[in-house]
Amino acid sequence: MRQYIATFFSHFGAVRFQHLCVERGWQAQLRPVPRSLSSSCGTCVVFQAAALEAAESLQTPELEQLVLQCDNGYEVVYTAAE
Repeated sequence: MRQYIATFFSHFGAVRFQHLCVERGWQAQLRPVPRSLSSSCGTCVVFQAAALEAAESLQTPELEQLVLQCDNGYEVVYTAAE
């Protein structure tokens, strides 16, 4: 399983995304955002998935970025257009 971190523009967006992950059968937890990733709303969703579906299917209006947690840091999978 690979571990991903999703950051958001709002706390509501994080809660809604966490429910979306659970519906897909992924383990997902709300956590404080690592400062190296973002400082927007302060809440992120850490989730595990064997294979991430197309990032487009996970995009919500509140999603700021989606990263894969790697041994040496993070690999950006998706970043919202500004």
